Amino acid sequence: MSKNFEAHTSPVDDLEMHHGSRSNDVHGKPVDDEVVEQGLHTLEAKSKHWYAYLTTRDFWIVLAIGQILALCITGTNTFSTLLVEKGTSIPAFQTLFNYILLTIIYTTYTIYRYGWKKYGKLLLVDGWKYAILSFLDVEGNYFTVLAYRYTNLMSAQLLNFWSIVVVVVISFFILKVRYKWPQVFGILICCGGMGVLLYSDHKSSNSGYYTPTQLKGDLFGLAGATFYGLSNIFEEWFVSKRPAYEVLGMLGLFGIIINGITAGIFDRNSFAGATWDGEVAGYIVGYTLILALFYSLAPVILRMSSAVFFDISLLTGNFWGVIIGIKVFGYAIYYLYPIAFVMIVVGLVVYFLAGSMLGESKKPWLGANQELGVAGLGTAKQKAIDVVRREGAVSGDHMT
Repeated sequence: MSKNFEAHTSPVDDLEMHHGSRSNDVHGKPVDDEVVEQGLHTLEAKSKHWYAYLTTRDFWIVLAIGQILALCITGTNTFSTLLVEKGTSIPAFQTLFNYILLTIIYTTYTIYRYGWKKYGKLLLVDGWKYAILSFLDVEGNYFTVLAYRYTNLMSAQLLNFWSIVVVVVISFFILKVRYKWPQVFGILICCGGMGVLLYSDHKSSNSGYYTPTQLKGDLFGLAGATFYGLSNIFEEWFVSKRPAYEVLGMLGLFGIIINGITAGIFDRNSFAGATWDGEVAGYIVGYTLILALFYSLAPVILRMSSAVFFDISLLTGNFWGVIIGIKVFGYAIYYLYPIAFVMIVVGLVVYFLAGSMLGESKKPWLGANQELGVAGLGTAKQKAIDVVRREGAVSGDHMT
């Protein structure tokens, strides 16, 4: 990761992060909040049509990243299923390497950027917040992977739908997010697609792919989806106020501790009876690399869109999971699966028919002019600065 990944350079000067005022530059000069305000107004003034955001490059980037993340989830789920079939069901232990890799990459870079003194202050002041985020994330991973011990790939992936409900409810009541009618309509279309998927999965189960322990697996999957939903909201809040490398580094650091404890408590017996060979090692390596890619891209989509869009994008992973299920595990599918996939993609497009050039990058908890937010990759604040720089729509009075 290059030094230009984030525009903000000293985020721990004020650990409550009013990242504001002079954190970027236009034409080589520092920018104040008035410039950001002017940039936001310029972007909003361009939102003349209901389809405005759909014509932007940002929309297609968000849509593409969402599908990459869905493929990543399908990949990790596939490796989890392969491990179970090899007799190696170690839900916590197999995820530990992901947190180690995140720590090596992002914690190292955070210390390089901040120095040991500021990093130590960050741990003392905000470590407990990151510990909560890591706990939610670790348990989401644990219960989701555990579900594969008792249920099949397609059923477990369908349960990720529950995380959307969690995200919408918490975002509305806690983060004060207010959804426009196209967003609600888009969510409903996605829910309809998920309903078709659920019906298709039921038909497939009746065709011989139901397992006696599937109810237990489904309950573990619901628990994992609940933790995932909570962690996605918390992470969206963090990456809108903090540099992404800081969030990922702290997530990895505390994740090692919490995940290690979880593995020590719950994976001891499974670890002793697990199969260990070259194939298992390869599956764990593949799982780790794909999951690390997923974690690295997640902050971008959480900044450019939201936790809600993030979660509904992952619904298409069910379709990719079906393809893997057919090719790798010999599953049979019902003819409604492709229809459900199309419904979910259409729902994603409709979700953004709100007419704003900023999409969902402008967060309500950051203030009217995003003064409490970080100027970083994908944020509304950075977009405002970029449009000012690009169009020269700022006078010298606003620069110091």
